[in-house]
Amino acid sequence: MTTWTALLDDDGDEEKGRQPDMPMTAGPVQNALFKSRTVLVFGEIDMRLAERVTAQMTALAAESDAPIRMLINSPGGHVESGDTIHDMIRFCGAPVTVIGTGWVASAGAHIFLGAEKERRLCLPNTRFLLHQPAGGMRGQASDIQIEAEQIIQMRDRVNRMIAEETGQTVERIVKDTQRNFWMNAEAAVEYGIVSRIIKTTAEV
Repeated sequence: MTTWTALLDDDGDEEKGRQPDMPMTAGPVQNALFKSRTVLVFGEIDMRLAERVTAQMTALAAESDAPIRMLINSPGGHVESGDTIHDMIRFCGAPVTVIGTGWVASAGAHIFLGAEKERRLCLPNTRFLLHQPAGGMRGQASDIQIEAEQIIQMRDRVNRMIAEETGQTVERIVKDTQRNFWMNAEAAVEYGIVSRIIKTTAEV
């Protein structure tokens, strides 16, 4: 399972095992998605995905302030890449409706919570996972201490954000995310992550 991570490989590249990213070159599928104002956030969250999604959202918002639809199916990934997409959802200037499908986990859930509550939807078989950010620390003892402090700050920030967006208390979030916290679609609605479950595009 992919966990949140704020670190890259020793050579500065993205982590090994990253799934191939969707090319940014235009084609029939990309053109159709652009025309329908739909953005896909599928697979592991990394810098390439964040760049592509940011570019698409910026282009769509520049063309019109009509709503953008974002479909999310992700195991999570790189924290700051997730932060970028989360923030862009409200920064871009067009209203963004997020639709969860498959699984929305870790940094994927963080992105999902970037949308306004009433614009957070999911399909019936979607699963959600909340848990603490994690990082691979290495190097000198002083550097490890700095990284540990950063992870604690990151955890506290994410917990406060989840509490604010779901209506749960920070104490509840801290307790629930001590271990992997799974929810099906109905439980995610009850928890405050999802506004409503949909089955067809007519319900968006």
